[in-house]
Amino acid sequence: MRPIRATIHTDALRHNLALAKSQAPNSKIMAVIKADGYGHGMLRVARALADAEGFAVLRVEEGVALREAGFKQTILLLEGLFSADELPVAAAHGLSLVVHCEEQLHMLEAAPIARPVSVFIKLNTGMHRLGLPLARFWAVYDRLKASKAVCEMALMTHFATADDVYGIDEQLSRFNSLTQEMRLPKSLANSAALLRYPQTHTEWVRPGIMLYGATPFADQGAAGIGLKPAMTLSSQIIAVQNLSPSDAVGYGRLFVADKPARVGVVACGYADGYPRHAPNGTPILVAGKRTRTVGRVSMDMLYVDITDIPEADIGSPVELWGENIPVDDVALAAGTVGYELLCAVAPRVPVAED
Repeated sequence: MRPIRATIHTDALRHNLALAKSQAPNSKIMAVIKADGYGHGMLRVARALADAEGFAVLRVEEGVALREAGFKQTILLLEGLFSADELPVAAAHGLSLVVHCEEQLHMLEAAPIARPVSVFIKLNTGMHRLGLPLARFWAVYDRLKASKAVCEMALMTHFATADDVYGIDEQLSRFNSLTQEMRLPKSLANSAALLRYPQTHTEWVRPGIMLYGATPFADQGAAGIGLKPAMTLSSQIIAVQNLSPSDAVGYGRLFVADKPARVGVVACGYADGYPRHAPNGTPILVAGKRTRTVGRVSMDMLYVDITDIPEADIGSPVELWGENIPVDDVALAAGTVGYELLCAVAPRVPVAED
């Protein structure tokens, strides 16, 4: 069997949830488990995070799967309805809906359902992705309040820059100026805001990336926050090449040896979800020692410098990311973010749980 595998650490998921709770002790946790639990397996993650008061997903089918697995918590569809025919299914399974546009309001008003639904009204306070224009809020709110299809309402927005120096003040001010007198539950904080801005800790907080042990910040690592990685991507060396000066490795001669070198060939490539654009020098662990990748990542293989690890040979263990090689370090080298790498692990990679 090909040696690559992803190991999911459920204790780390529980640890990270506890950290989120400690940061916002008076808020309920809406654990974001979309994208198949950020690549960790949605149901596996939900079981580990069973102490969360709610789950946020993207698709009706995900919400139904959670209900059928026995989860009773609030389950929120983060982008609401995509079509009117989803509403009866969502209502039948007690799913909560984001309403971010008037077209979704029309769906609620037009579709007859036996059971009313809970809605989170999403406001566009400056991210300009999803959300009602502030000028349209009251008109939509009044119609939702009058609708027999709606049983409960909450308010939410999403911060564009909670993870950088621009911060959240401008968006928070816009949200508060419109809603501060309203006695409705509110949901504001993503992972970054939860960790840095306690003024955003309203009735619901929505941790996502932090639950998986990766950082939401470019200037602070996950370990410094107290997070534990919930995934280890590992493999082995399957061949060793001894290079002379001027020998090149892999496609495109991206790496050319300037002195005698040993290179290990690792059973992992971009078809497994490792970033093809990871450059020479991307951190990696071989036989318990930190080293670097060399050459261009292939579909099924990549290359590591083992010149200074004489004990490394065929069969030596390799950590692509995990406890010793933070996924954020790999992402930084590859010019992306940890979110993308975790979500991109391919279905062909076997998954184990510890």
